[in-house]
Amino acid sequence: MSEKPSLWVERFLPLITAGGLVLDLACGQGRHSLLLAQLGHRVEAVDRDVEALARISARAPGIVTRAADLEGGPWPYHGCAFDAIVVTNYLFRPLLPMLLNALEVNGVLIYETFMVGNERLGKPANPTFLLRPGELLEVVRPRLSVVAFEQGQVDTPRPAVVQRLCATRRLDPLLPA
Repeated sequence: MSEKPSLWVERFLPLITAGGLVLDLACGQGRHSLLLAQLGHRVEAVDRDVEALARISARAPGIVTRAADLEGGPWPYHGCAFDAIVVTNYLFRPLLPMLLNALEVNGVLIYETFMVGNERLGKPANPTFLLRPGELLEVVRPRLSVVAFEQGQVDTPRPAVVQRLCATRRLDPLLPA
């Protein structure tokens, strides 16, 4: 995976409340956690890779890291509310409702991951880790206001078939944040 932040994520960072609390779910090497911290956000970075989390902490001690098995363990954020949640290159469907519940009023969900069709181009190829067409829209529309949605093949940072969504939990979707 790329070490540079996702252009999709970067595009929607201005929607996050200044200094907001942001969850970087399945943060990997922390490319988005580090960027969010540089922008002045309070960041919670969660992943199962303890060594990667240690490297993130060494680079940015202000980032709160949490080692958690998101697929086999309990949801570590019951009762927590985030101003934004960022998820890239990760899909575990049972967590989707929990993410929506953990989003604060006026919060922003920025999500980008692989979808059906990616198996032609590389990994992941397992349908368990590939969204169906329009799946993110189906999940968030009942509860969030969709700001932007894209799906299809991209060429950068490498050829892949992806689905991308930015949505907000606005009290009134017609009013600015």
